[in-house]
Amino acid sequence: MSLVAAAVLAAGLARAVTPAIEADAIPALAPESQHAAAAKRITALFTRSHYKQFRLDDAFSEAIFDRYIESLDFSRNIFTQEDVRRFERYRDSFDDLLRAGRLDAAFDMYNESLKRRYERLSYALSLLDTPMQFDGTEDYQFDRSEADWPANQRELDELWRKRVKFDALSLALADKDWDEIKTTLTKRYNNAIKRLSQSESEDAFQSFANAFARAIEPHTSYLSPRNAERFETEMNLSLEGIGAVLQAEDDYTVIRSLVPGGPAAKSSELQPDDRIIGVGQEAEKITDVIGWRLDEVVDLIKGPKGTKVWLQIQRGQAVATTPRIVEITRDTVRLEDRAANGKVLEVNDQRIGVIEIPSFYVNLSVDVAREIDRLKQQNIQGLVIDLRANGGGALTEASSLTGLFIDSGPVVQIRDGLGRISVNGDDDNRVSYDGPMAVLVDRYSASASEIFAAAMKDYGRAVILGENTFGKGTVQQHRSLSRIYDLYESPMGFVQFTIAKFYRINGGSTQNRGVSPDIPFPTAVEAEETGESLEKNALPWDQIESLDFSHVRDLSPYLPKLRQRHQARIEQDPEFAYVFEDIREYRKLKDKDSVSLNLAERKAELNEQDAKSLERLNDRLRRANLKPVETLDDAPKDFEPEDSYLQEAARITADLANLLG
Repeated sequence: MSLVAAAVLAAGLARAVTPAIEADAIPALAPESQHAAAAKRITALFTRSHYKQFRLDDAFSEAIFDRYIESLDFSRNIFTQEDVRRFERYRDSFDDLLRAGRLDAAFDMYNESLKRRYERLSYALSLLDTPMQFDGTEDYQFDRSEADWPANQRELDELWRKRVKFDALSLALADKDWDEIKTTLTKRYNNAIKRLSQSESEDAFQSFANAFARAIEPHTSYLSPRNAERFETEMNLSLEGIGAVLQAEDDYTVIRSLVPGGPAAKSSELQPDDRIIGVGQEAEKITDVIGWRLDEVVDLIKGPKGTKVWLQIQRGQAVATTPRIVEITRDTVRLEDRAANGKVLEVNDQRIGVIEIPSFYVNLSVDVAREIDRLKQQNIQGLVIDLRANGGGALTEASSLTGLFIDSGPVVQIRDGLGRISVNGDDDNRVSYDGPMAVLVDRYSASASEIFAAAMKDYGRAVILGENTFGKGTVQQHRSLSRIYDLYESPMGFVQFTIAKFYRINGGSTQNRGVSPDIPFPTAVEAEETGESLEKNALPWDQIESLDFSHVRDLSPYLPKLRQRHQARIEQDPEFAYVFEDIREYRKLKDKDSVSLNLAERKAELNEQDAKSLERLNDRLRRANLKPVETLDDAPKDFEPEDSYLQEAARITADLANLLG
C-alpha cells in the first residue's frame, strides 16, 4: 500500500463514527425474584376487582401482545417482519403465563428490542461519516404507527437513513454546519446507547405490566417502586420547577398536562402534547435531550425557585415547524397559589364576573363563595365559570360548588363494579349566586369539571360554552402490591385501576362522550381526535335511571337567539378570523404523515410561517395601540393577545342577562 493510500485510509478511519459502548455492554435482562409474585398479584387484582369485567383468555392475550409490541416499537422501525413472526408464538400465551407468574416470553421480547435498538443506533452513527445533501425530493415518514413492519434489514436501513437525514436537517434549519450537526447527533445517539446499557429488569417488567394494564382500559397502570417513589417526590419537586407533568414517548419528552397556576401554565407558551427537545440553564447553551430518559430530563428542568430555565419546544406533532425557545422562571406551586380567582370584564356597558377555577382542590367552594361575594359587590350582571384545562380533583368539591348555584338536590351518581349506585348532592338550601350564568369548558376539562358542568346543564342553571369536554367519567384506586410478610430483596410496585363510573343526574354517563356545549366554539381539533374517545378500549358511554330533580329554569328557548348572536359576532371578530385560519391550516395538514427532506423547501415553509406569525403579531399590537415590531424576537415580553374565547363567553353571558331580563 502506498503512503498516500495509507494516509487516506487512516484519515477515513479517524472520521468513522462508532458507538462509544460495545454491544456486549447491553444487558440480557431476566426477571427478579419478586416479579413472578407481582405478576400473579396484578393478575388477581385486575381480574377480580376491576370495574371492567373481562376474561383473561387467549383473545385478551392477543390484546396484551399488540399493546406490548407497540410499546417496544411504536414507530415500527426497530423490528423486522421476521422478528414479529418469531414473537407471534407468544400471542395467545400471555393469559396463562401471567397467571403462572412466568415472564420469560415478555423478557425475551424486551431483550430483543434492546439488541435491535443498539443495532439501529450503531447504524445511525455510521451514517454521520459523510456530510449529507438536502437538495433532493425525498420525504421522511414520521408517523409509522400504522405502517407495515420492515420486510428486512435493507428496508430498516433505508428507514433509518431517512430518520438520520431528518435529524440532521432539523439542525441545519437551525443554521448548524455539518461539523456541529455531526457532533450533536453523535452525542445524541451515543447517549441513547448509554441509556440502553443502563436498562434494568424492572424496566422490562414495568413495560410488560403496563401492556397488560392498558389492554384493559386507559386509566389502569402499573408503577415500578422507583417510579412510584419518584412520582410522589416529583409531585412536590417538579412543582418547584415549571409545573408540568411530563411523559416519555418514543425518543421524546412530551408535556402531558400543565399544573394549574404553575409557571408553564402562566407563560401561555406551552401546551399539552408539546415536545421538549432541548433544555438549557442559559439561553445560548441548550442541551439536546432527544432520546434521554425522562428522569434525566426532569433533573435538568428542576431547579431553585426564581431561577430560569430555557426549553426548546417542538409544537405537538408538528415536526415540520421551527423549534421555539421558551424562557420559564421556576417557582414553587402550592395549592393556595392555585386558588379560584375572580375578575370583572366590561361588555357592552355590562359588568360580567369571571371566576377561573384551575382545579377542584379542597375548600374550593369556600374560595368561590368568597369570590362571588366580592364580584356581587361590584354589581355584576352575569357570571362565567372558567373551567378550561381543569383536569378535576376532589369529587366532594364538585358537589359543593354546584351547591353554590342551586337550592339543593343531587349532583352525581356513582356506580361501582357490583352495580351499586350512590348519590352525591347538595342539601344546604343556600344559594350564593342566582343570576345569569355560563360555564366555559374545553377538551381538557375533565372528571370533576365535567360533573359540575353536567349538573349545571341538567338543572338548566347555566349555558355551557366552548368545546366538548374530555370524557373521563371513571374513578381509580391506587394499591401497593407489597405485603407485610414479603421477604423479597426488592420491593414491589403499585397499581392503579378503575373501580367505579360517574353518571349525570339525568342518567347519562360523562364517560367517553363528555359534556357537549350548548354553544360550541370553533376549534381545530375534533372531539374524536383527542380526549377519552380517542382511546380504542376506553370504557363506553352508557346510562342508568334518571334521578328526580327540579330544574332551576329552562334555558332551551334562549339558545337559538344566543347562538345567532354568537355566530354573527365571531364572523366579524379579528381574533376568531385567526381561529378559523388555524382550523383550515390544521385540517389541511392533520393527515400528513411525512415531511420533505429538502432544505430549501423546508426553509421556505418556515419563512412563510414566520412571516404569517409576524403579520398576526403586529395586527394584535396595533389593535392594542402598541408599536409594530420588525421580528418575532422583538415582541414585547409582557404582551398577551386577547383571550378571545373568554371575551366571547362574557358577551354570551351578557346576551343571556338581557334575554332573561
